Amino acid sequence: MESRKLALVSGASSGIGKAIALRLLSLGYSVLGLSRTSSISDENYEHYKVDLSEENQTALLCQELKKKDVFILINAAGFGKFEPHEELSSKTIIDMTFLNLTAPLLLTNATLRSLKADDGYLININSIEAIRASKFAAVYSATKAGLKAFSDALFEETRKSGLSITNINPDMTESAFYNDLRFDVSKKENEKLLSEDIADSVEHILRMRKGAVVSDYTIRSLNFGISKKK
Repeated sequence: MESRKLALVSGASSGIGKAIALRLLSLGYSVLGLSRTSSISDENYEHYKVDLSEENQTALLCQELKKKDVFILINAAGFGKFEPHEELSSKTIIDMTFLNLTAPLLLTNATLRSLKADDGYLININSIEAIRASKFAAVYSATKAGLKAFSDALFEETRKSGLSITNINPDMTESAFYNDLRFDVSKKENEKLLSEDIADSVEHILRMRKGAVVSDYTIRSLNFGISKKK
């Protein structure tokens, strides 16, 4: 029996990352999930407990990943805090920048040789904020714009290989991302995205002819809506 190819998914414990991990399992991949907690039980799923906002833990993980044969890397871990810039603590700025931008760069650095050798896939779960400017989102937008710039430059760098690189830029998606924020997605189905919508886009990318690459994949809700918390 042919062995399953390995997909590495950060932020796999909930939300978009979990939906993608479950979809990849259903498509016949083995999945290594990177997160602080595990919520998936499957014989083809392995969990690596790590806090990707913490430099030493991330560095140790990357040393381990250099030994693995990775076919797909999906950087889905991230968080946002949306306040006037002067209200953000230095720790929030450092943690957000490390988790949203530095960690994906390090994970890609650790797995890139394998991804290129296997004609694999690098998919960065970015944000609509990577391609627009919103108030109270200066740091978050900067991290996501930086991740998009990294993906775009790496795409040009690796075009002689068989590696496919895609930015997925979702709009507001129903998930635990908003648990600690002052606002949430709309309750109306046509005013929000679901995590499964993002998993659909990943499946679409993987099913495409290998010679074609969607380098930017932006997903919006049909209508705009937002729910403010009391």
